[in-house]
Amino acid sequence: MTISSSLNAGVAGLQTNAQRLASISDNIANSSTYGYKRVETDFASMVLSSGGGSYAAGGVRAATERLIDQSGTLIGTSNSTDIAVRGSGMIPVAQAAQVATSGADAPMYLATTGSFRTDADGYLKSQTDLILMGFPANADGTIPQYPRDTADGLEPIRINTSALVGNPTTAINLGVNLPATETAFGAAAATEQIAVEYFDNLGTSQSLRITFAPVPPALATDPATNEWTMNIYDSAGDPLTSIGEIDIQFNDSRTQGGTIDNVAVNAAVFPTPPGTPPTYDSTTGILTIEAASGPIEIDMGAYGDNEGLSQLSYSFAPVAVTKDGSPIGNFIGIDIDANGYVRASFDTGEIRTVYQVPLANVPNFNGLEALDSQTYLPSRDSGAFFLWDAGSGPTGDIASFAREESTTDVAGELTNMIKTQRAYSSNAKVIQTVDEMLQETTNIKR
Repeated sequence: MTISSSLNAGVAGLQTNAQRLASISDNIANSSTYGYKRVETDFASMVLSSGGGSYAAGGVRAATERLIDQSGTLIGTSNSTDIAVRGSGMIPVAQAAQVATSGADAPMYLATTGSFRTDADGYLKSQTDLILMGFPANADGTIPQYPRDTADGLEPIRINTSALVGNPTTAINLGVNLPATETAFGAAAATEQIAVEYFDNLGTSQSLRITFAPVPPALATDPATNEWTMNIYDSAGDPLTSIGEIDIQFNDSRTQGGTIDNVAVNAAVFPTPPGTPPTYDSTTGILTIEAASGPIEIDMGAYGDNEGLSQLSYSFAPVAVTKDGSPIGNFIGIDIDANGYVRASFDTGEIRTVYQVPLANVPNFNGLEALDSQTYLPSRDSGAFFLWDAGSGPTGDIASFAREESTTDVAGELTNMIKTQRAYSSNAKVIQTVDEMLQETTNIKR
């Protein structure tokens, strides 16, 4: 009966508008929730009769969708491990309760923002008990090649805040100018020397004493030799025994004057142990010596190179002597850069990469399964995920000192609330009118 279908359509209108009001309520309630994605309710008509004859009202249906692909505004914070995704992609997180029971095998959830701080166990955990996940780095700070279509390589990020870290010296850049006048006949031929600090495998400060002795010509009529003998002494071993003797010939041509022309390593002069003579690569300019703590590469310059050792003018000048490595240092803090690298800082200035946070991408973000605390799980509707390096592929990068605000527009939601209230009242009026019409139909018999 047409009147009955009108009553059913009115009831459906009440139900769908109540559902829309529920989504509006959720959006307004979470207008200050970081990372919240608003829910949108759409209506679709139901058509029961499409041919001729009497018309039966089909009513309306409601369908809700969480707009996960919409990004909220990023705001700045004062915590270096407050992070938000700038662009497409999601950060991997784990539930703290599941980490406590499953450890590194805890399942992966996805989120777009979080405020993480180290807890009593060193985990980077948010106030909502989410723990940030990442790929662990090797001891040298490099990230191994983990599979990216599975979460097997991820583990909850745990920082050892009481760690003492030292970094042994493996490379030294030796930028020194030698006086060209010292290789002429009758010159003072004074031996120049320089001490270069380095750190051994236990973080102890040691030094390399490097001497430069000019080789004068034999006769007064002979030109300057432009030749020097370099010896290296290690304080960690026998400081009086050279661990390397190198003869260096400098160029005196118009175009390459003062640059290295030839290097000859005296393989007969080195201590035993370690018993490994130095080696020199003329292409890279690297002299590799065997110190007490292991090999150290000294960049003294390649043939014809303007950097490294030079022989110009009449002054001895250590112009640029640098090294890597550091003594033992205490942990002072962590930060996360735009590419997701989690770096621990120490009071010696040492910065060490300990994890990398990837960004997950799926074909349909709106198909993700929404859970508590603004977390999501991949589903059949979202498609399979892939873990990209932040800033590569289709993903954006990671902003530290930042949080993502809710995507709720309060003004727009209040406007929708007014429309929904009017629609609800109108459907209630339809039901009231149908009731009066049925009452009139009943009164016909009286």
